[in-house]
Amino acid sequence: MSSGRLVDRYNRHLNYLRISITDRCNLRCQYCMPEAGIEQREHRDIMSYETIRQIAKTAVNMGFTKIRLTGGEPLVRKGIENLVTMLREISDLHELNLTTNGILLTDKAAVLKKNGLDRLNISLDTLDAIKFKEMTRGGDISQVFAGIAAAQAAGFHNTKINMVLIPGFNDHEIETMQKFCQDNELTLQRIHHYSLQKRDLHRPVFEAERPLACGSCNRIRLTADGHLKPCLFSNQEFPVDLHDIAASIQQAIQAKPAQGNSCTGRGNWQIGG
Repeated sequence: MSSGRLVDRYNRHLNYLRISITDRCNLRCQYCMPEAGIEQREHRDIMSYETIRQIAKTAVNMGFTKIRLTGGEPLVRKGIENLVTMLREISDLHELNLTTNGILLTDKAAVLKKNGLDRLNISLDTLDAIKFKEMTRGGDISQVFAGIAAAQAAGFHNTKINMVLIPGFNDHEIETMQKFCQDNELTLQRIHHYSLQKRDLHRPVFEAERPLACGSCNRIRLTADGHLKPCLFSNQEFPVDLHDIAASIQQAIQAKPAQGNSCTGRGNWQIGG
């Protein structure tokens, strides 16, 4: 049973754990990954599904109610549908969601839904095939559209489209994307383009739903190599002690800053946004 509310030093109620299960990706988006790719980690350097479940179960028992699987691109990791089954079996877990670029959903959507995944966020920054190929360094937008169709056919509802707003590149496409989402029973989630290295705290000229204001942040993050990050915009992180997972989670919660400004130790592909 859940032990109740988890509150940090600034009286923020934390109930949301984002889990990066891999730092690999099948795209090379310009704002996220290096053009040359990343150094491949050995399999032993990333958490097993059994370890992820162990940490997730402890977090839920402590009061976390929502888990999101991220990457990199989580669908490139073999057997992710088995992890979904393992996590869905955790009592008191209210939401199990996943963020994906959609490329592999044609093969995975049905089994993910069958195994208990609740909801999807699909990253799509433009509807222009040429601009999509440029931004992703070679991606085929038709595969994303096919993935969205597969998700709908599998029975996923309330799917969000994550649109990173990049001034001068796609900010003029917001209305077009809103209409696309409306026509396809999707929800648009606008995300301010940001740098982990130096957070811009000035409000942009256009509105966006993410990142959240620091005062309402309700999450911590677990990296694929087993470290807890209290804040996206901070270098603070703590390796999970598998002999006392609850203590590691509490350490991360109590270390969560009022406001983070810079993360220089990891890239976006390692944290999952």
